[in-house]
Amino acid sequence: MNKLDIVKSRIFSWEGIQKQCNVWHYLGQKIVFTNGCFDILHLGHIEYLAKAAEYGKVLIIGLNSDSSVRKIKGETRPINDEKSRSMVLASLRFLDAVVLFDQETPYELIQLIKPDILVKGQDYTPEEIVGYDIVSANGGKVITIELTNGYSTTSVEDRILALHKK
Repeated sequence: MNKLDIVKSRIFSWEGIQKQCNVWHYLGQKIVFTNGCFDILHLGHIEYLAKAAEYGKVLIIGLNSDSSVRKIKGETRPINDEKSRSMVLASLRFLDAVVLFDQETPYELIQLIKPDILVKGQDYTPEEIVGYDIVSANGGKVITIELTNGYSTTSVEDRILALHKK
């Protein structure tokens, strides 16, 4: 299998991730789940995802589809389409799976995956995190991670727009 095929093999359908999670659960591998838009990958994303990966053996990212991003962020987003965002994320060595979801939240995807650990940034309390009830009921943990100050897709977009106005 060539390198590009390896990257593509980390992008799963819902049916595919359910089957793969069954294998990972059977093998006793701790599954970590997080989600987001990851529109323009930046240092804040990399640090956040690397920290999340430390909590288990398997890291799965629920990635908002293009239509889901538009519902949340507005008609000017995403900047990069879902195929591009999926491929960029799937190329990270410490990531095991990317799964697209169309809903505004990953609640149904979390029900499907049944992660052992659910991770989000510290801009949330654990109880506010979508899927807290599912993970807690299954004996898992919900963890918040400190975010890297000064890095967000919106701030990157604002810097680009400011440069073009000059």
